[in-house]
Amino acid sequence: MSEDKSQVIKEIEEQYPEMTKEFKRIMREQYETFCRKQSNYGPDNIALGKDLSKEEDRKLSQMGLWFRMNDKIQRIKQLVVLNKQDNVGEAVDDTYQDLSVYSIIAQIVKNEK
Repeated sequence: MSEDKSQVIKEIEEQYPEMTKEFKRIMREQYETFCRKQSNYGPDNIALGKDLSKEEDRKLSQMGLWFRMNDKIQRIKQLVVLNKQDNVGEAVDDTYQDLSVYSIIAQIVKNEK
């Protein structure tokens, strides 16, 4: 990491210690969720059994991720924007977390990993 970036991080962490601590806590929780889901489903769940080194296979995988993310966005819309009752039993925080994790997975797919 460049010195400029690490200086900005240091400044923000000093200026907003509670917020940055919470950000790191949430990121760790998301990483743990990612690992648990990888353990349950394996990488083929996202790769669809395809070779992610091929552009067409990455695109297919990213489309699948888009559908999953759209499901989460629609759920957030129902709960937060439209203030509708939860009948599924998935907390809004879980929905935010899933959306965030899917976004990171999409970047992993894009980077052919």
